[in-house]
Amino acid sequence: MALVNRERVLRAATSSFLAHGYGSSVDVIARRAGVAKQTVYHHFPSKDELFKEVARDLAKRVLVELEAEPRDLRATLLRFALAYRRRVLGAQGIATFRALVPEVPRFRVLARAMYAAGVGEMLRRLSVYLGKAMAAGQLRRDAAEPAAELLLGMLVGHDRVRRLFGVAPSAESEIERAARIVDCFLRAYSPR
Repeated sequence: MALVNRERVLRAATSSFLAHGYGSSVDVIARRAGVAKQTVYHHFPSKDELFKEVARDLAKRVLVELEAEPRDLRATLLRFALAYRRRVLGAQGIATFRALVPEVPRFRVLARAMYAAGVGEMLRRLSVYLGKAMAAGQLRRDAAEPAAELLLGMLVGHDRVRRLFGVAPSAESEIERAARIVDCFLRAYSPR
């Protein structure tokens, strides 16, 4: 029962922090979870610890799998682009960004850990994948990490700004937008 209650508290806290940021009340979180406030504090000694646990979980949700070896490079990058954009630019991705970024000054160590476990790990995985494609001659040989940073930036970039400000996304479909970005990246790193 303790694990069930802990999961209920985490789900309620995630929902509350995404909707209201760190200003969420522990009383409201307990009520949403259907547990006593003491139960929240039994699992998490402070609101800070509860926020940190939620933040760690949210940071990991940005990870998208890449296949081990680059076979059909364009198709793999397009699948990756669509999945990454869904996670980062979807309603929960934008809510996560809004909830976590304002708290970085309060939780500096946590922020670095969240970066490492989420976006930093995604950057590492994509760098390895692109490095393999470069070694196989599918992409121009270059430093893989800056190439990965460039692709991740292209995939999110101004689209995130639009969504943060509630401005409608471009008229292109998600597939068209992702394909345009991937094709632009592939032209920039063309081996010839």
